Amino acid sequence: MNILSKTLMSIRFIGLDNAFRTIRYTLFRDMAERRYPEPTPEGDPYQPGTLQEARILDRGAHFRFERAELEIVFLAPDLARLSWGPAPEPVPYAIARSGWPPVEVQLTQEDDGWCLESPALRLYVDAGGGLRFTDLQDRLLRAELPPWRQPLSDESTRWTQYAALAPEERIFGLGEQSGALNRRGAYYRLWNTDPGGSYGPGTDPLYMPLPVFQGMHARGSYLVFYENSFDGLLGFGPPAGKEAVRPSPPAGFNLPPLPADQAVAHFTGGMLRYYFCAGPLPHLLERFSELTGRPPLPPRWSLGYHQCRWGYRSEQDIRAVVQGFREHNLPLSAIHLDIDYMDSYRVFTVHPENFPDLTGLARELDEAGVRLVTIVDPGVKQDRDFELFREGLREKVYCTLPDGVPMTGLVWPGWTVFPDFTNPRTREWWGRQYARLLDCGVAGFWHDMNEPSSFAAWGDMTLPRATRHDFDGRSGDHREGHNVYGLLMNRAGYEALRRLRPDRRPWIISRAGWVGQARYAWNWTGDTEASWRALAMTIPSVIGLGLSGQPFSGPDIGGFSGNPSAELYLRSFQMGAFLPFFRTHSAAGTARREPWVFGEPFTSIVRSFLELRMRLLPYLYSLAWEAAQCGAPLVRPLGWDHPDAPDLWAVQDAFLLGSALLVAPALEEKGLSRNVTLPPGGWFDFWDDQVFSGPGEIERPTPLERIPVLVRSGSILPLEEDGTLALHVYAQIRDTSEGDPARPAARIYRDAGDGYGPGRLDSLYLRAAPDGIEITWEQEGEFPFPYDALVLQFHGFQPARAQVDGSPTDLSGGRLHLQGPFGSCVLS
Repeated sequence: MNILSKTLMSIRFIGLDNAFRTIRYTLFRDMAERRYPEPTPEGDPYQPGTLQEARILDRGAHFRFERAELEIVFLAPDLARLSWGPAPEPVPYAIARSGWPPVEVQLTQEDDGWCLESPALRLYVDAGGGLRFTDLQDRLLRAELPPWRQPLSDESTRWTQYAALAPEERIFGLGEQSGALNRRGAYYRLWNTDPGGSYGPGTDPLYMPLPVFQGMHARGSYLVFYENSFDGLLGFGPPAGKEAVRPSPPAGFNLPPLPADQAVAHFTGGMLRYYFCAGPLPHLLERFSELTGRPPLPPRWSLGYHQCRWGYRSEQDIRAVVQGFREHNLPLSAIHLDIDYMDSYRVFTVHPENFPDLTGLARELDEAGVRLVTIVDPGVKQDRDFELFREGLREKVYCTLPDGVPMTGLVWPGWTVFPDFTNPRTREWWGRQYARLLDCGVAGFWHDMNEPSSFAAWGDMTLPRATRHDFDGRSGDHREGHNVYGLLMNRAGYEALRRLRPDRRPWIISRAGWVGQARYAWNWTGDTEASWRALAMTIPSVIGLGLSGQPFSGPDIGGFSGNPSAELYLRSFQMGAFLPFFRTHSAAGTARREPWVFGEPFTSIVRSFLELRMRLLPYLYSLAWEAAQCGAPLVRPLGWDHPDAPDLWAVQDAFLLGSALLVAPALEEKGLSRNVTLPPGGWFDFWDDQVFSGPGEIERPTPLERIPVLVRSGSILPLEEDGTLALHVYAQIRDTSEGDPARPAARIYRDAGDGYGPGRLDSLYLRAAPDGIEITWEQEGEFPFPYDALVLQFHGFQPARAQVDGSPTDLSGGRLHLQGPFGSCVLS
């Protein structure tokens, strides 16, 4: 975005006064960058040199080269931590687990180096610092060249590491991205960035790029996570034969265009520390989430529908919107307040005239089953009349420049200062402030502008890189602190909510963050444009976030900026009904976007998908529980269970929701049908029960009132229908061998929906029986069965007879009605 575009955007969103302040701030930032310049290179980059010594450690080995050191530690048999130095170790903000069971390793000398072997992996270290990662059959998973080290004037180090890519290798992950699902053929900047109010496909970087990725090729799959929060790049060259599109690095990075079949990691400071794990994709995510933390189970209400708009300016506006949902018979779980509710945009304040009784409003909404969520920005208005600002000065909790003066930026309230969340005292101080809103009845929090963002007319919309951070007593600057700023703001908020409301589960959604974010907050994809191309971009974006350890995400339905047509809004809404975070939100000045504003037939279609979302809550809540148990994302690529199916991994216009559902959104304007790629096995059309066999491709209609949704044969899909748990059994009686009989056809988790009381897990198994099928039910946990009744509905066959726990039971209209759980049900 050029300077003129940024200035016009600033005037539109922040007003003329702040637009002029934006120029002033940008000049001040540039002056600070000149006054406190970044460290400069000293000498030429060099590689480690010749290996001098290798010695075994308790669970790894240490290698000393002429000009570098390498430590390899196995945290688990299939998970290794590699640290190139010398360099200061990172503060482990991303790491959730420190104590690991012992791992037996062997270190043996080879012709040109050493081999370090665990019970699952071999790491070969050659005499020059090159590394090869193999399985125990010596199948090569990854090969790295010796890294390049560039000393800097402040005694820190830049690192550049190259690795080989297999020609067929696909790369996934990297957090929030706006491009293709397969990340080959591009450089990716690792610097949390506000793109300026609107973005579409190809924008880089975004709010939450993450230095974690998976590589998948014919010999296996692996995951790499770089524990380095400095500004950096990850690049992945194209397959051989496509050299004409070799990617070039962004301006400011002195790296060559990437050769074919080669990857690069470049960091402008810190230690070159990274983690390597091998195995199938579900296992990689399970191990990665064990390392960096799994999401806590969210409150059940958060999986419903959320409504928001920048421009709900008063309690009357909120009541009118909620009344509109009631009048149109549209379910609503939460309504969000943007910065309009604040007093002059001061954080943790409430406008006394526009929201004179926020407590009463929150109580009124809660009685109607609607939770209130408020936005919280990190910037604190620099105002001597603002008690929170004065308190922060007394407590010395703000980021400063090297001269000790609090760093002043520019956000919605005008001139602001920024809490230093790398300081534990700051996190505790900031956390206390949530009580102000909790006491008003606020149920959830929306963290925004926490890249951190400061309005700028050109260059980075953030703080000067010389800005100082505490780093839990170690000290550092914004080069290292920028990317973890949002993560630690979310940590401060989450830990505070646990302290202040110990009987309630915290719920936070955040625009920015870093690795480990899932422990504290959900994410949404920010200020997307209202366009068909941005709609299509959503699928690889949300899948990529899930593969990066962030399983709860979703877009602003219809796009944040611009005015979607009725059709575009509807198609976005239909997709959103199957994504973890389900919210309509839009910018100030855009046309209203409540679900009924487009009239019929759109309102009725929206209602049907809202009702379907609410019916799906047992399934969605169970997937949320699964994510909390093992880190599995709710939204998955079609190849999730099929690592050897390259055709499935090329699909980025459809996704799996859990293991049972395949969702193929309508992504083209006025499209009447679309092709759908099917993984192996049988698949039922959710709408009409037609059966299809995969692998292969089918064409399905896309009338306005529906999008293609398919159910995997062998699944039991739990839906909530009028206080009843409806178990929809999808099985073909001529082929009841679908899937693994030892794997549940459904796992249904339920508890009170909030708090930390008992829960229950119901596992249902579907197995072949003479002339039919048998469903067995296993139950764990103390929470009572929460439904008035139970009904089984069958798809693919209609049983004539049923025996429940050995007793014949009548079928009514092809459905089996029961009072509650059973042990065994045989249908024939």
